[in-house]
Amino acid sequence: MREGSTRRRRNGGGAGRQHPRPPRDDRPEPEAEPEAVARSICLTQLEHAPRTRAELAAVLAERGVPDDAAEAVLGRFAEVGLIDDALFARQWVESRHRGRGLARTALRSELRRKGVDDEDVAAAVEGLDPETELATARSLVARKLASTRGLETQARVRRLVGMLARKGYPAGTAFRVVREALAEDGDEGEVPELE
Repeated sequence: MREGSTRRRRNGGGAGRQHPRPPRDDRPEPEAEPEAVARSICLTQLEHAPRTRAELAAVLAERGVPDDAAEAVLGRFAEVGLIDDALFARQWVESRHRGRGLARTALRSELRRKGVDDEDVAAAVEGLDPETELATARSLVARKLASTRGLETQARVRRLVGMLARKGYPAGTAFRVVREALAEDGDEGEVPELE
């Protein structure tokens, strides 16, 4: 007997034998009740990261869960606190401001894209202290300032203001913070006033 055929027998079969793939955890059997399917999908999604109600609804629709079953499960999940858009929004604002330095404008946009309603967005963003936001803008500019040394003042201003603008800071705040930072850095060039 050849070595290859012995190895095949020990491993449980020949080359043509197909092993069934295990089903994906978030896709229950097709004959399952729609609400059971919706529950399973939502729980799997929430295991990976917090989600908004709108994000979960979009996943359920994409997976073909009927609207009434999706709404029933989402309503129950909200009732028991597994979905809480207001809490999600507050945590998102805190995390993204601290981690990425995003300002109110950028945070509002992100939360709206995630389907959080305007009332929850406003409450979450209002929780961000204006002084903290200003301190974050100063910190962002201070970190980037050294990489702009050697450039003309206007080039430095464009880079620094542009960086703050991409993070959602209003133009007036951005120019003010950049003007202060350049003055402290000894750059005597002119920075426009947009208060």
